[in-house]
Amino acid sequence: MGGSSAAAGGGGGKGGGTGGASGSGGHDAGGGGGSGGTGGAAATCAPGMPWSGGTTYSSNSVGSAGHGYSYQLWSNGVGTGSLTVAGVDAKFSATWNNPGDFLARIGLTWDATKTYAQLGTISSDFAETKTGSGIGYNFIGIYGWSEAPLHEYYIVEDWFGARPVPGAKVGTITVDGGAYDVLTHTQINQPDVFGTMSTFEQFYSVRQTPRSCGHISITQHFAGWANLGLQLGKLEEAKILVEVGNGGTGSITFTTATITVQ
Repeated sequence: MGGSSAAAGGGGGKGGGTGGASGSGGHDAGGGGGSGGTGGAAATCAPGMPWSGGTTYSSNSVGSAGHGYSYQLWSNGVGTGSLTVAGVDAKFSATWNNPGDFLARIGLTWDATKTYAQLGTISSDFAETKTGSGIGYNFIGIYGWSEAPLHEYYIVEDWFGARPVPGAKVGTITVDGGAYDVLTHTQINQPDVFGTMSTFEQFYSVRQTPRSCGHISITQHFAGWANLGLQLGKLEEAKILVEVGNGGTGSITFTTATITVQ
């Protein structure tokens, strides 16, 4: 998706691309592969309340999701996909059918004038149910961009099929009682958050054991990356994400979804 770096309520940039260590270009992503199970370990937290209604979008767009949150829907290729914004916290649902790259996200957007440490302590609570598949790469978790330096980042909590391995492993960190592999991947001349083509590095935390709900201490991931020499710039966004690429048909519903700063 095109678009400039966003102010509050906006949503920047393209939002998706294939990329990754074994993918093909674009910015959000990574090939599948690696060891791993079916995605979605047994929940040890409240599943959240079901909801209905909302506003559905079926073409690339950005906008307000209410409660200070913003949404972004982005897809390419011949497939289809939609995002339904609940209007309650950052809850949403999404469906996809054979996408080239499909990305839906809701969360907080800033003006890229402050680092994560200057913003405060950023965290999320989520619970989701999902069906179907993501044949290529796919990620469920937290997503965003930083500027100066320009980085795209993911905190991957769950997935379909094999555990994603979207880059080269740098180390392992423990956050919220779980172990995450930290990986990096360089995107060369790919779409960025400004809607232009550039070269930038992606940072990933990929949970070793998938989970479908829980608390995500986002700032702790950022600090863990910094300890490994991976320093984000000034934050543009932190959003709850589902991304599916290179085929598959499925759906996801977030029954708990918040991003908070304290």
